[in-house]
Amino acid sequence: MSWMLPAVLLGLVGLVLAAPAGAASARNGAAACTAGTWLDPATGATRPHDAVLAEAAARSVVLLGETHDNPEHHRWQLSVLAGLLARRPDLVIGFEAFPAEVQPVLDRWVKGELGPQDFLVQVDWKRNWGFDPALYLPLFELARLHRIPMAALNVDRAFVSRVGREGWAAIPRAERHGLGDPVQPSTAYLARLARSFAQHAREAGGAAPTDPRNDPAFRRFVDAQLTWDRAMAEGLARAHGRNGAPLAVGIVGSEHARQRHGVPHQLEDLGVGDTAVLLPQDLTEGCEELAPDEADAVFVVAAVPAAEAPRPRLGVRLEANGDAVSAAEVLPGSVAAASGLLRGDVFVQAAGTPIRAASDLVEIVRSVAPGTWLPLVVRRDGRSIEAVAKFPPAAEADR
Repeated sequence: MSWMLPAVLLGLVGLVLAAPAGAASARNGAAACTAGTWLDPATGATRPHDAVLAEAAARSVVLLGETHDNPEHHRWQLSVLAGLLARRPDLVIGFEAFPAEVQPVLDRWVKGELGPQDFLVQVDWKRNWGFDPALYLPLFELARLHRIPMAALNVDRAFVSRVGREGWAAIPRAERHGLGDPVQPSTAYLARLARSFAQHAREAGGAAPTDPRNDPAFRRFVDAQLTWDRAMAEGLARAHGRNGAPLAVGIVGSEHARQRHGVPHQLEDLGVGDTAVLLPQDLTEGCEELAPDEADAVFVVAAVPAAEAPRPRLGVRLEANGDAVSAAEVLPGSVAAASGLLRGDVFVQAAGTPIRAASDLVEIVRSVAPGTWLPLVVRRDGRSIEAVAKFPPAAEADR
């Protein structure tokens, strides 16, 4: 699972959220937790594929969750989209991956006017999203093949980062990218965000606040998350509000939909209450800890094949400010920490290549072979410093 924080995550791909007290139950989820099956989280019972899709197709909005770098999650999304399309030809697919300003490019793609490479360049994929495009291209190809409209649901990352620094109230209304005020989170969502914020502080090497809800930095963190939730909710509401009220399907991170706290909560504020939440559940994580209100249904997926194991990780959270890409946080015990990188270091070069966007560094790190070294140049306190990131061999990296 992954929170889309106001920065590109590298190494901190996901934050493991502690399960709420009482989430575990004696339901029969353990017995039913089999790859390729749908589960009802409220009962732990399996559900027929056709019944799940038929119920979802009758809603106004369907959210399909994902962990962004998990291939099995995207294969599952593709299969669900095909099933929904068979029941609702009036489909619109919205993507968290795209900010609203690239909507004209999405329209051209669906019309068949662009090839895959031109499409990725024109949506500025590396800068705006940065995950392996091969994970998402089958979804885009489905939309183009069937001329299904695609909707850009997101806002520019720099804007969300600004909200994370200044807070929502400090942003002039004229500079809010047309977004309305997010409805305030439920008590349960706020508590979940507080756990995430505290764990994030620990993973960054700092002391976790006793009660982060009294921390101004936490309030700004919440504002950033609500900005993302609100942007996607408004995009999906617009998609459903087109002529004919089509079924709007959102391809979003699972944490924006889980337990109906994020995007569904904002959709309700916008008058769209009949939203279906469908989530993938990794078999390796089991099903015993699923909360009864986890989703309308979860689909159990098998582990990622060994050939598609996670890529090398540097262990930093990157933050971009214009053309400057800095280490917002360095994960203790990571490759970055071992190389002497510090919070606040500005990346100048990696393997001799200038770093002008977070995606530049992400792409270079992904290409590093296990057991090899990556030379880096960073700027620290006005000085240029050379460092070497030493990536462990594959056997050690898998531990």
